[in-house]
Formats: sequence, C-alpha cells, structure tokens
Amino acid sequence: MLTAFLIAWPLFSVLLVLMLGNTSAKWTALMSSLVQFGVTMYALCTFQVNAEVQFGLDIPWITQLGIHFNVGMDGISMLLVLLTNLLMPLILLSSVRKDYDKATLFFSVALVMQAALVGVFVARDMFLYYIFWELALIPIYLIVMIYGGANRVKITFKFFIYTMLGSLLMLVGILFLYFLTPGPQHSFDYKVLSAINPDRITQGWIFWAFFIAFAIKMPVFPFHTWQPDTYTTAPAQGTMLLSGIMLKMGIYSVIRWILPIVPMGVADWGKVALVLSLIGIVYASWIALTQKDMKRLLAYSSIAHVGLISAAIFSLTVIGLQGSMIQMLTHGVNVVGLFFVAQIIYDRTGTFNLPDMGGLIKKAPILATLFLIILLGSVALPLTNGFVGEFMMLKGIYEVSPWIAAVGGLTIIFGAVYMLRTYQASMLGELNPALENFEDLKTSETIVLGVIAIIVLVVGVYPKPLLDMTEPSIAAILKSFYHQTLTLK
Repeated sequence: MLTAFLIAWPLFSVLLVLMLGNTSAKWTALMSSLVQFGVTMYALCTFQVNAEVQFGLDIPWITQLGIHFNVGMDGISMLLVLLTNLLMPLILLSSVRKDYDKATLFFSVALVMQAALVGVFVARDMFLYYIFWELALIPIYLIVMIYGGANRVKITFKFFIYTMLGSLLMLVGILFLYFLTPGPQHSFDYKVLSAINPDRITQGWIFWAFFIAFAIKMPVFPFHTWQPDTYTTAPAQGTMLLSGIMLKMGIYSVIRWILPIVPMGVADWGKVALVLSLIGIVYASWIALTQKDMKRLLAYSSIAHVGLISAAIFSLTVIGLQGSMIQMLTHGVNVVGLFFVAQIIYDRTGTFNLPDMGGLIKKAPILATLFLIILLGSVALPLTNGFVGEFMMLKGIYEVSPWIAAVGGLTIIFGAVYMLRTYQASMLGELNPALENFEDLKTSETIVLGVIAIIVLVVGVYPKPLLDMTEPSIAAILKSFYHQTLTLK
C-alpha cells in the first residue's frame, strides 16, 4: 500500500492545487512534495536490504488481457523513488520566487509528473509501466510549450516527434513480448516476461525496439539532438525535471527491462550500445568545451555524463552497474544544482553568456561557495558524490577493456576543463561593471543549493548505505542474465 500511496498522493494533491487556485498553488505543491518525501524516508528506513520486492500491491485490473496494477520496490526502484521525491521539493522550492502565469496549471502538471515518475520506477507490470511512461511525458510537453523561451513550439514539436517514435517502438516490443508469454491468458507481468526466453534473433529485434526508446530518453548518441535545444528553451524548473529525474527513466529501464528480458540481445548488441555511449561522451564533451552559453554547456555536459552511465551498464559487471545506479542519483542532484545556479545568474543579469559575467564571487560569496561544491561533485573530485559513481563505473568498464575505460575516462578530464572554465568565467576575475548590483542568494535559494551541497559531501564521504541498498538487486539481475545467456547458447 505504501508504494500505491506514493503514486496516489501527488494526484490527490493536484485536486488541492486546483481548488485553492493560483495564489496558493506553489505552497500547496511544495507542502505536498514534502509529505511525499517524508513518506519516502519512512519507506527507506523500513526497507530490508535484499533483492525482494517490498511494499508491493498486486490488484487485477483488466483481467481479460492479463493486466494488473502491480507495483513494488526493490533496491533499484527504491533509489530512483528516493531521487524523485528528494528532488521534487527542491525543484518546487526553487520556483517560489517566480510568478508563473497560470500557476495552477504549472504546479498541477508538475505533481502529475511526480506521480508518473514514481509509477515508472515501481511498476511490475509492463503495460502499467508503459502507461506511466507516457503519462510522464505529457506534463513536460506542457511545461516547455507554455512556459518555454524562444522557438518553444518548434523545439517542443521536435521533442514530441523523438519521444513518440521511441514510445511506438517500445509499444511494439511490449506487445510482441506479451504474445510470446504462455496462453491462452497472456501476461505483462515482469516475472513472466523475464522467463519466456525468445530465440536470439527475436531478442535482437526486441533489444533495439527498447534500446532506441530508452536511448532517446537518456539521451545517447545519435538520439540526442532534441536535448540541447529542449534543455535551453525549457524554463528552469522544466530543465531540472528533465535532467534531474526524467532522463533516469531511460537508464533505469535498460537495467530493469532489457537486461533480464532479452539477455541474448544484450550479449549480441550490447557492445554496439557501449560504443554509441562512448561516442556520445567524446562528442558531447568536445562541444561543451566550445560553448559560451552556460545553460547549453550544462546540457552537453549532461549528455557526456549519461554516456558514461550507459557504457557502465553494458560492461555487465556488478561494480559497473552499481556505479551507474549511484551515479544516477548523484548526477540528478548535481545537475539540478548546476541548472539552478545558471538560472539564478540569469535572473540577476539577464544572460547565460559567460563572457558577460565575471567576478561574481565579490558580490555573491555564498553563491560562489555552494556553486563550487556542486561543481566539484560534478567533476568527480574525491570525497564528493560524483567520484564514487565514476570510479566504480570506470572500474567496471576496465574489466571489459582498459582501452574502452580510457576513452570513458575522458568525460572526467574534459568535464574538469569546461566546468572549471565556467567557474572561472562566471565567478572569478574582475567584476563586470554592469553587475555591480548583483545580489547574493535569497533564503529559498540558499536552502536549495545548501541541501544539494550537503548531499554532495555526505554521499561522497559515506556512500555505503546506497551501495548496500542496490547491490542485492543488481547481483540478482546479473545472475539471471548470465544464467540465461549460458542456457540459450
């Protein structure tokens, strides 16, 4: 029931937001997200560290088609639910100083998106998972279309085309799997789908149907071209939702659905996916080095980091997958902080252009300090959260090939270059005379960035609880993967 509550509560809160109207919408949504986070922390504290599904609920829904409302959390789901419900109050708090037109609409769709994201991470029935996947897309379309910047209609249409193409491919794969399950009553159940073991050619086709859908969402080269424009055009909170949480849908889905269900497809084509991920790392990092627009630079940086996470998954090692799991959390936290810093600077200067900044540390020392901590986490400095995941991912990739690990490690080298240059251009040097009236952080801004900075340091120093939580589920998925590939050979 607890898992079902985490889906239902944001939807119930939408009714409260609609009843109370524009004046109270932001505070109602914020209070709702804090309740959601509190319940998530209770779930985390009572979670048993094993590979079993906990807090489950399985209710027959459309019995004629074998569809169940089947939800629950193992260690992998628990980590992503924690990320979602940790970041949502921070994202909503970051918006309290901004007055949105149609505020009721904005905060309502944000809460719908929160419910759908939780649903994606806890669904154990693939049809239910697909419904939540699609439901999570609608709010972000509306947020970008209504509240985005210049060319938002064109850019949102491009985003729509990409994601709909991916969704249709995934739906074809889901239906194909469904009809492969034993009849006459077919099933979308996770356990049933994991046990069908189609022939390797069939698995190859299903692998690509799923992987392309997930690669678009992550995004992985060459399915990434929607991302920089969408991230740049979306309002700050929309960009935070996209980068901090929504792209994790794709990464999570590779681990949850591809590895256990089409293991021979992964065995045959996983190396191709790994190479595409590596190309994305180098390509996005190189473009990030040339960017002068701070928000666009962060968008390309995100592609590079996600490329390394994807490569680590296809290393098919326990340490590589565990690194990808913890990096999903740390990337989500860090990227929300970085995009919020960019928006704070924009709100005070009217520009994302780095050459128009400079010397802001003299006017905003608190901003500069918190920005530096979050930035150091992003470039994987030891004792920060980014170091833990990146070290484990590279170790897992190294077990496959030292040369591939060397290419993957470029994300750290390039990342240090363009992120430190960004800090230098914005915070250090002579103060731009036009920024003489630049103000330091307000209370709500300090809370958001302060919480993120604390997470950067705490997870970097003591990541053990997060690693312990995910390890049994990761080990179980890989054990099943290797057992099935050996059997099918």
